[in-house]
Amino acid sequence: MAQAPVNRALVEWDGHHGLPKFDLVKDEDFAEAFDAAIASHEAEIDAISGNPEPATFDNTVVALEVAGDELSRVSSLFWGKAGAHTNDTIQALERVMAPKMSRHYSKIGTNAALFARIDTLWDKRKELDLTLEQERVLERHWKGFVKAGAKLEKAEQDRLAEINEKLAGLGAQFGQNVLGDEKDWSLLLTEEADLEGLPTFLRDAMASAAKDRGEQGGYAVTLSRSIIDPFLTFSARRDLREQAFKAWVARGENGGKRDNIAIVRETLGLRAEKAKLLGYDNYAALKLDDTMAKTAASVNSLLNKVWDKARSKALEEEASLAGLIAEEGKNHPVMPWDWRHYAEKLRERTFSFSESELKPYLQLEKVIDACFDVAGRLFGIKAKEVKGVPVYHPDVRVFEIYDGEGKLKALFLGDYFARSSKRSGAWMSSFQSQHKLPLKNGSVGELPIIYNVCNFAKPAEGKPALLSLEDARTLFHEFGHALHGMLSDVTYPSVSGTGVSRDFVELPSQLYEHWLTVPEILEKYAVHYETGAPMPKDLLDKVLAARTFNAGFATVEYTSSALVDMAFHTKAVVDDPMAVQAEVLAELNMPASIVMRHATPHFQHVFSGDGYSAGYYSYMWSEVLDADAFSAFEEVGDVFDPVTARKLKNNVYSVGGSIDPEVTYKAFRGKLPDPEAMLKKRGLSMIAELAGGDA
Repeated sequence: MAQAPVNRALVEWDGHHGLPKFDLVKDEDFAEAFDAAIASHEAEIDAISGNPEPATFDNTVVALEVAGDELSRVSSLFWGKAGAHTNDTIQALERVMAPKMSRHYSKIGTNAALFARIDTLWDKRKELDLTLEQERVLERHWKGFVKAGAKLEKAEQDRLAEINEKLAGLGAQFGQNVLGDEKDWSLLLTEEADLEGLPTFLRDAMASAAKDRGEQGGYAVTLSRSIIDPFLTFSARRDLREQAFKAWVARGENGGKRDNIAIVRETLGLRAEKAKLLGYDNYAALKLDDTMAKTAASVNSLLNKVWDKARSKALEEEASLAGLIAEEGKNHPVMPWDWRHYAEKLRERTFSFSESELKPYLQLEKVIDACFDVAGRLFGIKAKEVKGVPVYHPDVRVFEIYDGEGKLKALFLGDYFARSSKRSGAWMSSFQSQHKLPLKNGSVGELPIIYNVCNFAKPAEGKPALLSLEDARTLFHEFGHALHGMLSDVTYPSVSGTGVSRDFVELPSQLYEHWLTVPEILEKYAVHYETGAPMPKDLLDKVLAARTFNAGFATVEYTSSALVDMAFHTKAVVDDPMAVQAEVLAELNMPASIVMRHATPHFQHVFSGDGYSAGYYSYMWSEVLDADAFSAFEEVGDVFDPVTARKLKNNVYSVGGSIDPEVTYKAFRGKLPDPEAMLKKRGLSMIAELAGGDA
C-alpha cells in the first residue's frame, strides 16, 4: 500500500502573515507528517556530516541551524495541541512520538562524523574570527553534542539513547495522568446551602463549568485553578473545602493506571544514571552546568536563606488565622483547606477590602489592554487584533504586533480560558522563532509567532471574564515571556527569544509583572465592568498596601517545592520518592497548615518533561534579578523611563541567548544583584519589616 500523502498545511504555512492554516490541520495527519519530516531531517544531517569540504561555520553550524525546518513546524503544531487542546488521538500519538523524537535526536547527537566537524570548529574557535553571537551558537552546539553522548563509547551512547527515549515516554505519560485526574474530577453542587459564601462571579464560572460537563442547573467545582482557588477562598463550607482540596493535592496519586509515583521513581533513577554516564556527580550537576547558579550548593544557599525568613513569616500569619478561627467559636487548627479562606478574611479585616470587591475591576479585556499599553510605553510596540483568522480553538485570539515605525514585528496568539482538553497552568510557547537566516523554502528570516496559554474561568454567555489579582499577574507574567520572544533580534534560531539558560528565562516575565501594580496602569485599566468607573483611590491604595500580604504562605509553598526538587536530583538513588519528599519537609519543619505548591505526583514542571528538573529554583533566582531590575526604573523616578527601557530592551528582551546572561545583565544594570531586593519585594527582609511590610 502506498504511503498516504503528507498534508502540506502542516509544513507550508501560508496563512495570515505566515500563520499555519489551522483549519486544514487534521489530527490524523500528524503521524505521516512526522515520519516524512524526520526522514527529511535525517537526509539534511547526512548531507552536513558527509560534506567532503572541510568544516566551516557556515557549512556546518549554520547548516545545522536551518536543518529540520519541516520537523520544527510539525512538532510545534503537534506539541502545541497536545498541551492546549488535546484528545485521545493526540494523546495516543504523543505516547508514540515522545520516545520516537528522542531516538531521532539521540542519533544526531551521536553522529561521529558530524561531531568531528563541530569539535574541529570548537578547537580552533579563536582562529575563526567569529562574532560574539556566533561563538555562543558554536558553544551551544558543541555542549549539546557532548551532553548527547558524542564523546562516549558506542555501548554507552546506546544506553544513553535508551535512557533518553524512556524518559521522553515517561514524561508524556506523567502529564497525561495529571490531566486525566483533573479532567475526570468534579464536585457538583445543587443546593443553596452548598454555595454559602460564594460570590456571583464564582457561581457563574461554576455554572459554566457544570454546563460544559453536561450538567444543567448545577454548579461544578473543578480542579482548574481558576475555580478551585476561589472556591477554597470563599466557600463557607469547611467540609466541601476539605473534599475539594484533597482532590486537588491528590492529582497523580490516586492509584491505578494514572498513578505517577512509579513514573517518578523510574524517572529519577534514569536521570541519575544519565548523569553518571556523562561524568557528573548527579543530575543536578548536569542540569546546572550551563546556568547562572552553576551548582546545587549555590541554589540551596539561596533557597535556605529565603526558607528561614518565609517560615517565620508564615507562622506569624498562621497565628493570626488561628485567632480568627477562635473568634468564630471553633477549635480546629489551621489546615491547608482553611488557609485561603481565613487569609481572605484577614485581608479584608487588615486592609478593608476583599478579593470579591476587587474582581469587578479586573476584566480580562482591560488587563490584556494594559499588557499591550505597558509594552507600548516601554518598547514602542502596538497591537492590532485581527478577526476571522483560523486558529486551533475558537477561544484563541490573534494579534499583529507592530514596532514604532509601523513594521510588523510578530504575531501573538492568546488562548485564555480553561477547558478539559487543556493542561492546567499557564505558559508561553512559539510556533515559530525569530531569526535572520535563509531557509530552503526561499524565505530569509522568520517572523516570531508566539502564543500564551492560560486557564481563566470562562464566563457565562454575555458576561465579561473577571480575574483575580493573581490571575492578572499571571497574564502579565506570560506576556513578559511573549515579549521575550517577540522582541528577539538575533541572527541564529538556537539563541532566539527564550533560548537562554533556565534560571535567566524567568527574568523578562517576572520583571513584567511589576508594571501591573503601577498606580497609573491600575488607574487607567482597573475599571468596573458594569459602570466603567475607575477603581476608587482608597481601594487602589489598599491593594498596593497589601502587595506583600500572605507572603510567608506563598514563599513557603514555592520554596518547599524547589528544595524537594533539588533533593531528588542530588541523590544517587531514590527508592521511595514520597519518603524523600516527607524527609525534606520534616527537615524543613514544614508547617502542617501549608502544603507544597506542587507535590511530587503532579509536579509537572519537574516530571512532565525535563524543562524545570533541578530547575524549579529558577523562578526565585530570576526574582532576585527582576526585583533589582525594576529598581533601575525606581531609582530614576520613572517606571517608564525611556533610557532605562531602551537599555532593558537592548540587553535583556532582544538579545536572547546570544550573550552570556551575566554579561548582558551587567550591561543593563551595571552589576549583579543582591538577594536583599527580592526579600524586600516579598516583605521578608528586615528592611521591609521596619517599613511596615509594604515595601
